[in-house]
Amino acid sequence: MSDKTKNYLSVAFFAFFGGISRYYLGKIWQSNGTIVANLIGCFLLAFLTYYVIESDLLASWLNVGLGTGFIGAFTTFSSFTVDFMKLIMANHYLHAFLYLFISMIGGFLCVLCAYLLASKIISKKKDEF
Repeated sequence: MSDKTKNYLSVAFFAFFGGISRYYLGKIWQSNGTIVANLIGCFLLAFLTYYVIESDLLASWLNVGLGTGFIGAFTTFSSFTVDFMKLIMANHYLHAFLYLFISMIGGFLCVLCAYLLASKIISKKKDEF
């Protein structure tokens, strides 16, 4: 099987589970499901990038499947935009601003935490050798 085919199948396989995971997260968190999924996705993608890929722990087709497939389907920019616009259209400006602020700053902080955690794990592994 070619690398290209492995990548396509991996993305499709993991996207199914990413979409299902987001669906159930939305069921649990209801209207806050989108923001929770996006924040978790920010952390997971940054950790995957900074630790798993940089440490060369998994095959490339698996990295593509997890990053593009699972996390891509798990997070949702379109639902974020729709939620934000619904708040604006309903004249809930403070709530809309908070939603935008939490998404942007929270996403950045999740990425930062994932990066710091990955860096700490990598440096700890280097110290062991």
